[in-house]
This record gives sequence, C-alpha cells and structure tokens, in this order.
Amino acid sequence: MDTKKTTGREELLLKLTINNCNNIENGEFDITEGRLNIKYAINGTGKSTISKSIEAFVENDDEKKHALLPFKYYNDEEGHYPSLLGFEQFTKVSIFNDKYIEDYVFQQNDLIKNSFEIFVKTPDYDKHIKEIEKILEGINTTFQNHPELDELINNFQQFIDGFGKANSGYSASGAIGKGIAKGNKIDNIPAGLEVYEPYLKNSDNVKWIKWQLEGKKYLDMAEQCPYCSGSVEETKETILKVSQEYDPKSVEHLNKMLEVFKCMLPYFADDTANKIEEISQNALGITNAQKNYLIEIKSQIDTFLQHLYGLKKMGFHSLKNAEKIADELAKYKIDISYYSHLNSTLSKEKVEIINKTLDEVLEKAGKLQGEIAKQKNHIKATIEMYSSEINDFLFYAGYKYQVAIQEDENTTDYHLILKHVDGSDNIQSVNEHLSYGEKNAFALVLFMYGVLKDNPDLVILDDPISSFDGNKKFAIVNMLFMGKHSLKNRTVLLLTHEFNTVIDAIYNMPHNFSPAPKAAFLTTKNGLLKEREINKKDIKSFGEIARINIASNMDSLNKLVYLRRLLEIQNTDGLAWQLLSNIFHKREKPEYHYSDGTPNRLMTPNEIEVATSEIKQYISNFDYDKEYQKTQDITILKLLYQNSGSNYEKLQIYRIMYNENSSNSVIKKFVNEAFHIENDYLFQLNPCEYDTVPQYIIDECDKEIFGA
Repeated sequence: MDTKKTTGREELLLKLTINNCNNIENGEFDITEGRLNIKYAINGTGKSTISKSIEAFVENDDEKKHALLPFKYYNDEEGHYPSLLGFEQFTKVSIFNDKYIEDYVFQQNDLIKNSFEIFVKTPDYDKHIKEIEKILEGINTTFQNHPELDELINNFQQFIDGFGKANSGYSASGAIGKGIAKGNKIDNIPAGLEVYEPYLKNSDNVKWIKWQLEGKKYLDMAEQCPYCSGSVEETKETILKVSQEYDPKSVEHLNKMLEVFKCMLPYFADDTANKIEEISQNALGITNAQKNYLIEIKSQIDTFLQHLYGLKKMGFHSLKNAEKIADELAKYKIDISYYSHLNSTLSKEKVEIINKTLDEVLEKAGKLQGEIAKQKNHIKATIEMYSSEINDFLFYAGYKYQVAIQEDENTTDYHLILKHVDGSDNIQSVNEHLSYGEKNAFALVLFMYGVLKDNPDLVILDDPISSFDGNKKFAIVNMLFMGKHSLKNRTVLLLTHEFNTVIDAIYNMPHNFSPAPKAAFLTTKNGLLKEREINKKDIKSFGEIARINIASNMDSLNKLVYLRRLLEIQNTDGLAWQLLSNIFHKREKPEYHYSDGTPNRLMTPNEIEVATSEIKQYISNFDYDKEYQKTQDITILKLLYQNSGSNYEKLQIYRIMYNENSSNSVIKKFVNEAFHIENDYLFQLNPCEYDTVPQYIIDECDKEIFGA
C-alpha cells in the first residue's frame, strides 16, 4: 500500500496479489483509491477472475473462494488454495456483470429491485418521515402499542369473523351459523342427557364428544360396556342419543362464539348485551329477527373496527394527500352516540382515550401539515431529478424510451417503470422489448444509482461497454463518470477488452473525468499475471508505431512487416507495397498484383528500382534478394521467431514461414487479420511493448514450428 500526493490531495495506491485463482497462478495489480482504474486485456487474460476473486475475499465467502480453485488442483488443494492479498481496505464491493443484470434489473413492474430505496428513500426522505412520526408519536403509542386497544380490535374482529364471508352479512357456514344458529345445547342439555352434564359443560367437551362418538362402534360388538364389561342394555339408547344431538364441529363453533360473546358483553349497551345473552342461550336456534339483529350489530362493529384500523395505520401515507390535515384528523374522532349497540361504559372509556389523543395531535396539525408538505415536495423534486437524468441519457444515447417513477397505490413504495416514446402504456416485459445492447446500457445506469445509494468501497465494472457504438458509448461514459450524480471520485475498477475505452479515457478526454483515470494493460502468460501502465504517450496512431519500430534495432524482415502496413494505409497499389508483398509471399521474381482480378504479371526492372528506392527511404540497407533468401531458410526464420521481442513479431514470422499453408484454420484467420490493417483502431498500443496477441495463439504457432 503506497501513498502519494496528486493535485494537492493524498491518494492511496493499493497493490493486490492474487494466487491460484482459475487461470492466474500468481500476479499483482494496482488499484488507486478515489478514481477510475481501467484494466485493458485481451479475452482469456483473467479479467472476470480478478472480479470474482475480489468479490469472494471482500465478502469472505468460502464457497466463492473455492469456486476459484484451478481445475488442475481439484485433487490436490493443499498448498494451492486461492488467495488474495491487499484487499483489506475494501469492506463492501458492488459488481456490474451479467449476474447483476439477471438478478437485479428488469423485474416485473419495476426496472430495478428496490427502486423506492434507490430513488426516493433518501436521507432527506427519512429525516422528514422522522419529523412526521415524531408529531404523530402520540397516535403511534396509543394505537400501535396499547394492549387494551389491541384486545378491543381482536375481540371486534373475532365477532365479525364469526359471520363468515357472505355478501348478505351472514353465512350459514360461519362460526355463528354452525354454532349459535343451531341452538345452545351446552347450557340447555336435551332431556335424557342430563347425566352427561359434567362432560358437556366441561372445557374439554369437544374432546369428550369425539371420544364418545368414537366408542359407538364397540357397542355393536357386545351388549356390554367396553370399559367395565357391565350390561348396557338399559343405557344404550341414552348413549346413542349423544351422537343424535351433538357433533364435535358444531360444539367447537358454539364454544368459540360463546367465548367471543362473553368478551364482547362489556362493550355492548345494556339492552344489546341482554339480547345477545338471550340469543346465545337460545336452545332451539336463532330466529330470522335475531339473525337480522346480529347483522345490525355486526354493521356497527364493522364500521367502528375500520375506524380503529385507520387510526392504527395513520401516518404520512394516509395523510399526504389531505388538503387540510386538521380536517383529515378530525374525521378519525369517534362519536359513540352513532354506535347505539356499543354505547357502554367500557366503550366510552376507550373512545375517550382515542379522542383525547387526537385532540393532542390536532394541536400540532399545522406543524404536521408543514412537514407533510415538505416531504411531498422533496419526493416530487427527487423523482423529477432522477427521471430527468435518466431520460436525458436515453435521449442522447438514441434510445426511444423514457422512464417514470410511479407511486404504488396500495403501499408507500414507488416503482421505476419504462415507456416507449411512441406509446402510453408501461412496458411490462422489458426483456422482450429491449435489445441486448439496450438492456446492458440501461442496466449500467441503474447500477450506478444503486452504487450511489449503497456507497461501497469499491465498484467493479466487468467488461461493461464493449457492445455499444460511438454515441451510446459516450453517453454511458458521460453518465457514469461525468454527471452530477455519477461515480466520479469513487474507487472504480473497470475491466475491459475494448481498447476504445482506454483511448477515450486516457487519450481523448481525460480532462472530463474527475480525477483523471488510470489505465494498465494486463497479460497472463503461463499463469503469471502482469500489468503495464498505459499513459497518453503510449497511445499512438499506427503510423507513429510503424515509424518507431522501423527505426528500431529489430531484424529487417520484421521492419518490412511494419513498413508494408504503413504503406498499406497510404496507398495499397503503390510499387513499394507491391514489392514488399512479394517478399512475404516468398516470390523469387516479384509480381504486380491487380486488385480487380486481372492476372498477376512480373514487375518490370524499372518498377522494382522505383519501389526499392522508396523502401530505402525507410530502411537504407534494403535488398530484395537478401530478404527473399531469408524467407527460404527455415533455420533463419526459426531463429528470428525465437529471438522476436513480442508475440506480434512472432506472429508475422510465423505467417512468412507458413504463408497460406497453415493447417490450423483458426490460427490462419487470426494471423491474416493481424497482418493487415483493416481491423485496427485509429489509435493503438505498440505491439512490441504490449503483448496484444493472445498467448494461446503463439502456443499453437510453437507447436506447428517446433512440433508438439
């Protein structure tokens, strides 16, 4: 860990050491805190391995650590277990990769999980909510932490539940319909069954009835008691009558409702309480008049209960749309005179507690209204800000979509939704409408807002922007690193195989970043990971690179490779380019190649002289015959191959050796593309200094040159 001064501020340079993680045996890489760190590498280097290793060790996840173990050590883990050193500065990491897109974004009815938490529930939001809750704490204490009132609500709800779910207000399948409606045969034991009174009026009467009914079958086996073996001839009719008068389920419902009615009696007015007792003690079942009377009571209790539930849930969500908070709060006061059946001493006491608390809150209604107004304005401003930022990005990136943050009507949550500019409906199935690139771009922006909310120590972007074209790429980079709400000044590790990202950040517009990014080139050879810093001076046009390498001490044959490519940029049909092509095609007699399909012809002595003169302006000792002879000597070519300073030079020697005769079609295609200019960036790294040719390609070339 190193510390150094940069533009007046101290920054931390962290050196991480990685061992035995997938294809990386060991190696080091740097991360500078508080800025964008770009790691550019060709595919297969181990970019995702770096990301996964940081995640595993920061989270201290043994399962993820074990998943990093190289395959070759699966049967010999001892001494080869994955390790990462130098990460201790990081305690929380956020990673953008395919798994993030799969797990967190493009949810049904919400573009990102927890969009309410990310876009609305800011520290200011929480601050205002606390102010509102502080003003409402009297209500919260009374209605959310008051055992007596909870008991009241519980009793009222059980009374309501006893009626069942019929729209008429009374269901025969409810507890009242199955218990009370059939008559109270517990307090009114049918004639002839008085002998069973101790059992029927016992708290375990349901269990006794079940036991008694179960024992019936044994009476048919013999005319004697299954317990004492005594005769049951005279008592059998009485025993069997129990099953005719009682069934366990009805008695269970009866017991339940009798207990509910008993609990409710103190809340009923005297006349109502008397009638309830009369109904509950009825031996023959309730009449239609009694049933309607119960429905009338139920209606009053239901209204009262909903009033209590409203008070219990009172808060910002229930009051935020009220024009006048005092008037809204006044609606919660209870006038017991409108509840004739509940006009008891106990009910009045409870209502007095409720109304007194509301009176105290009403005294603070003005302040409450002000706080709720602040909160509403804050939410509106927050939503407008984030929606505007995202929609500006979508517009400038060329996407015909817009987002909105909409409130859920049933909760206090908000959801981020997507619409097409040509439509009005919300897009439900985002995965079906957005292309891969659109989803990736959108996911990146949503990820950024999640990072701003979670505030991790390290942000990792694992190959995030390789699939975008110019204007989309710039819009994304601008959004991620240059906007008011962005990742600037955060520690970001961007892993990419796309060199244009480096060109933009290090060469074209480092001044647009704050602070300027750092970049490095990663290579992994034989399991050894290395990195080399990339500065602005290292990014050159191919013309610059070619001239530098032509003027170097490398072998003249490799110099001619760079010269041919330099001339290819300037004039494909020039005589010098034609002459050099003949060397690489190993022609003893130079031919002139026509691009329109006309058959080749021998170059004239004058053409060869003119071409040679032009080449000598770059390589003064150029001699066609001498270079041609090199291409014919396999020993010289092998030696040149072995002594080449970079994989790129090896690749060119390989192509000269095998020309069009390589047996490996994949290697042949790669070699031909690397030999010509068409797939190169306008700017690039010098391949003599940065090994941009994958090692597996060179390994295949080695096999063909030296044998497997």
